[in-house]
Amino acid sequence: MSVNRRNRLKRGFNLRLVILALCLVCYVGYGQFEDPNEFENPAVLPLLTQVVYRRLANNTADLYREFGTRAKFCVKDPDADWNRAFNFSTNLDFVSSCIQKTQGDMGKRICTAAEMKFHFNAFFNTSSIPSNLQPNVNCNLTSWVSGCEPGWSCSVDPTEQVDFQNSKDFPERTKNCMPCCEGFFCPRGLTCMIPCPLGAHCPLATLNKKTSICEPYTYQLPPGRPNHTCGGANVWADIRSSGEVFCSAGSFCPTTTQKVPCDSGHYCRMGSTSEKPCFKLTSCNPNTANQNMHAFGVMVIFAVITILLIIYNCSDQILTTRERRQAKSREAAVKKAKAHQRWKAATGAAVKHVSEIRAQITRTFSGKKSNDDGDTRKMLARGDSSEVDEDLDSSPASSSAAKSTFEVQDDAAAKSNEPARKSVGKGHKIKKSQSQIFKYAYDTIEKEKAMEHENRNLTFSGIVNMATYSEMRKRPLMELSFTDLTLTLKSNGKHLLRCVTGSMKPGRITAVMGPSGAGKTSLLSALAGKAVGCKLSGLILINGKQLSIHSYKKIIGFVPQDDVVHGNLTVEENLWFHAKCRLPAGLSKADKVLVVERIIDSLGLQSVRSSLVGTVEKRGISGGQRKRVNVGLEMVMEPSILFLDEPTSGLDSASSQLLLRALRHEALEGVNICMVVHQPSYTLFKMFNDLVLLAKGGLTVYHGSVNNVEKYFSGLGINVPERINPPDYYIDVLEGIVISNGNSDVGYKELPERWMLHKGYSVPIDMRNNNSNAAELEANPDVVNVPNGNAEQTFVRELWGDVRSNFRLRRDKIRHNFLKSRDLSYRRTPTIWLQYKYFLGRIAKQRMREAKLQATDFLILLLAGACLGSLIKASDDSFGAPGYIYTIIAVSLLCKIAALRSFSLDKLHYWRESASGMSSFACFLAKDTIDCFNTLVKPLVYLSMFYFFTNPRSTFFDNYIVLVCLVYCVTGIAYALAIFLQPGSAQLFSVLLPVVLTLVATQPKNSQAMKFIANLCYPKWALEAFVIGNAQKYYGVWMITRCGSLMKNGYDINKWNLCIMILLLIGWCTRGIAFAGMLILQKK
Repeated sequence: MSVNRRNRLKRGFNLRLVILALCLVCYVGYGQFEDPNEFENPAVLPLLTQVVYRRLANNTADLYREFGTRAKFCVKDPDADWNRAFNFSTNLDFVSSCIQKTQGDMGKRICTAAEMKFHFNAFFNTSSIPSNLQPNVNCNLTSWVSGCEPGWSCSVDPTEQVDFQNSKDFPERTKNCMPCCEGFFCPRGLTCMIPCPLGAHCPLATLNKKTSICEPYTYQLPPGRPNHTCGGANVWADIRSSGEVFCSAGSFCPTTTQKVPCDSGHYCRMGSTSEKPCFKLTSCNPNTANQNMHAFGVMVIFAVITILLIIYNCSDQILTTRERRQAKSREAAVKKAKAHQRWKAATGAAVKHVSEIRAQITRTFSGKKSNDDGDTRKMLARGDSSEVDEDLDSSPASSSAAKSTFEVQDDAAAKSNEPARKSVGKGHKIKKSQSQIFKYAYDTIEKEKAMEHENRNLTFSGIVNMATYSEMRKRPLMELSFTDLTLTLKSNGKHLLRCVTGSMKPGRITAVMGPSGAGKTSLLSALAGKAVGCKLSGLILINGKQLSIHSYKKIIGFVPQDDVVHGNLTVEENLWFHAKCRLPAGLSKADKVLVVERIIDSLGLQSVRSSLVGTVEKRGISGGQRKRVNVGLEMVMEPSILFLDEPTSGLDSASSQLLLRALRHEALEGVNICMVVHQPSYTLFKMFNDLVLLAKGGLTVYHGSVNNVEKYFSGLGINVPERINPPDYYIDVLEGIVISNGNSDVGYKELPERWMLHKGYSVPIDMRNNNSNAAELEANPDVVNVPNGNAEQTFVRELWGDVRSNFRLRRDKIRHNFLKSRDLSYRRTPTIWLQYKYFLGRIAKQRMREAKLQATDFLILLLAGACLGSLIKASDDSFGAPGYIYTIIAVSLLCKIAALRSFSLDKLHYWRESASGMSSFACFLAKDTIDCFNTLVKPLVYLSMFYFFTNPRSTFFDNYIVLVCLVYCVTGIAYALAIFLQPGSAQLFSVLLPVVLTLVATQPKNSQAMKFIANLCYPKWALEAFVIGNAQKYYGVWMITRCGSLMKNGYDINKWNLCIMILLLIGWCTRGIAFAGMLILQKK
């Protein structure tokens, strides 16, 4: 055969195929085929299959778009969902088989848009059952052909044209009824076929003669029709009502007519279209639906426990190593500084000795007199000696004659505002290395010690020499004077202080003493501006001006009676934190090191500087050392006024003297020190400059120099017996325990009036009347006081008065917390963000030392995830909702209790730091930032067990994001509980809230009120996010199950981002509420 003839035959054959394809398109459109043998032709059948599939795809796509419009709550992307459910383009064998079975009549048996819409609308009508459709044109009471039975279908009349796009009218489809094709399902009440979605297995049914059920389906043959046989699939609905259509677990269905068992090393869930490889380190037997995760879980548990044990035992090693390196550098600097100072002292002594010999030789041969007396007179002329005779221990800062106190204060304040201190000589350059900084600090400290040793007798010339020391740091000088100071409780009108007049000068130590209930602490609180719930009258002057004490908050230190010190920090870390946050921002690091090292050295804390202060559970330093650290926190910020509330209580005599020496050193720098002392020893008593002695009722008995107190009371006939400590004796006299042995006719109740008369103050009339009444009672003991005419208050009125008083007290506290005043201290402390950095460093150290506690939290979460994951089996019909409910409760409970520690245990420390001027926002933000570590890590720990044991269809990342937002939300709630409630109540609410709110959130929403309440519960949004994230991974045959479950629970698949944002919003709002509570409820 020639080549040309072969080409002509080939072109003719191709032309005949094209013509045949065009005819097939037309025939399929009308459903007309004259020769059934055409469908056996292997060249025609694929073309016809493609044509039929294209029409079928267009029909299902239009239906799915309409379905997606109505079911937006469960269909996120209609095109993507259709592709996963009805894209059969990879294998069209079931279409070809159906074409052959129906002899080309398949096109007339496929449901139109109206019939599909009629069928799927039943799923949105909750009053009807999807398997029992409403009567229609083809299936009703008068017309019920075989095609109306489940699993059967019929065809239209050969002359009738089928409009598949018609969504309103049913075609009359009652001819040539036969069983439904494989890969299709034929619902009861419809005479057409609908393709089964991917993930379904729709073979032809076989009759079980014992049960008369068409297996694998659940319908039976109709009675009275002996020729009727089992057909195909009859329904596609949710997993509960049509589970037989779903591809069984342990197998996968690449097509709707083929089911393949899962191989070893793979697992196949129900409704799978392909098999999935098992996770590494897990095992999968053949025909298995889930991975065997037990071996993997045990390995993960042991690995995590090993890591936690390492953290548990080595948590302090990083900080310890770092402290050891710093200690070596510091010790080397101390040795060099001491050696240098000894060499300098020896050199100075030698030079001085040589100079004296030279001067003596010169005087011997020249006959000139020494000029030392003149130099001494010049030095003495630099200071005012008006108070030298009264007290040689006084500071020159309060007795300068060159300038008034107020002028010195102004100059010092202006100097303190400079960016850098001039404590170092102009030519002295400090390097930034750690060793150089320590060397500078200890050189200065040793130089000051040598100077103190040289002037240890503290003569007036020695004081002048120390005061004129060029490198001594000068502070703003502040003098407090008060006139007729009266403090009265607003609740009952009781006087805590009354008519107290006096002054406290810079550079002097004033001791406030008196019996219990005399108002010693009340006097300190009134002067420091901390008296809340009281009415304050009288006049308080600062440097002779009527100014608010709060304007000088940054340079005023207040040492509380209780030792409010961070127990999980070392002594040095506590002092360093206050130094960095409260010293001037422009102060160099070398000067800050000098300040801290000087305080540590002066308070005798060198031996315990690297030791933890200690807590109730973990013992640290001794009680006396802790008390000195408590004082050092205020000394380290270099205050101008220092108030101390019983700083020597609990200290032995040696520790008390050490503390007083440190305070005297502060007084030499011009600090005004006022302290409450409870019966000091005689040696300690003589170390004070001034004494304020109060009687019960807050009345002044004496206010003046310590050296003159015995002289004053001797003038009243009250003499101190021998071997009796004067302060103890005076307090016993004021208590009425001791009666004076002298010739005094003054009773202890008359001492306040005698002091007022001695100083020329006006005595209140009621005090005179009380004294006269007391004298009359002593003279006539039978006289009984006549009661006043006021009737006794009723219980209700008294209760109402107490409530009003409590309300006024709370209002005063809130008003006091938000009190604003102009800053007159001229000290620029670090900014909020710099303090935030310091808080971050401190809290990070605290968390590292609490690593054992953190490890315990992680271990509990790990075990909770393993237990819940192994006990709770994932349910496909609810998309794992039961497991997620228990997850929300467990994670909320454990994370809330752990988050309570952030604020419940540090309330006292925060109140003290806030009162001293530290930023509340920096503190709160730093704690929240550090807790973000737990927010990110704890979900990982929990999911490492729970996710792999339950093995949900949603990704690990989806579950992690929801769990992170949940932990962030409950952490904010825990903050609010910790701040507003006491620790015990906060823990109780942390346990109850997750359980109660989860129960409310999972209740049926039958009313708008119930729905509104559920929307306020954070578990509702967390559960919805979990379920939506999991439901998105159910597609194909699971579509109706997904829509039914979401509709039942009221969830929307498009609101996953909304759920996440609401959880974050609740976390933000609760943090805002917690921060507002910090500001409102703080006690300054």
